[in-house]
Amino acid sequence: MKLSTRARYGLKALIDLGLHCETEAVSIQSIASRQNISDSYLEQLMAKLKKAGLVESTRGAGGGYRLGRPAAEISVGDVLRVLEGSLEAAQCSGMEDESTCENHDICVTKYVWKRINDSITQAVDTMMLDQLIEESRKKQKEKM
Repeated sequence: MKLSTRARYGLKALIDLGLHCETEAVSIQSIASRQNISDSYLEQLMAKLKKAGLVESTRGAGGGYRLGRPAAEISVGDVLRVLEGSLEAAQCSGMEDESTCENHDICVTKYVWKRINDSITQAVDTMMLDQLIEESRKKQKEKM
């Protein structure tokens, strides 16, 4: 499975937002500048994240973005599914409906695909945004 720039940039933006939105809303421009992402591309990503409830926005003076719920309640899987859709590395029709697979009675590769897909799901659904924010803080302190 290969993740697109949508997923990579979106996750970086949410980590940045989590680091900086504790006291005030954060502008697209400030996130884009720190993360080296174009403003217009980041606006598109934030619109998707807002629609999913992962971020919320405020207009006007002092406006910007905040996390839509606590970082401890946002998994990497939540973010990736909003920006990428399905996270399945392999799709096999026989895993869901054996009647759609002409070799379902002899094919065992569906067990491989299911195990890979389950492992990806377990990994991304147990990594929470607050863990990544804390790790980012540690890295920033080490850099100083």
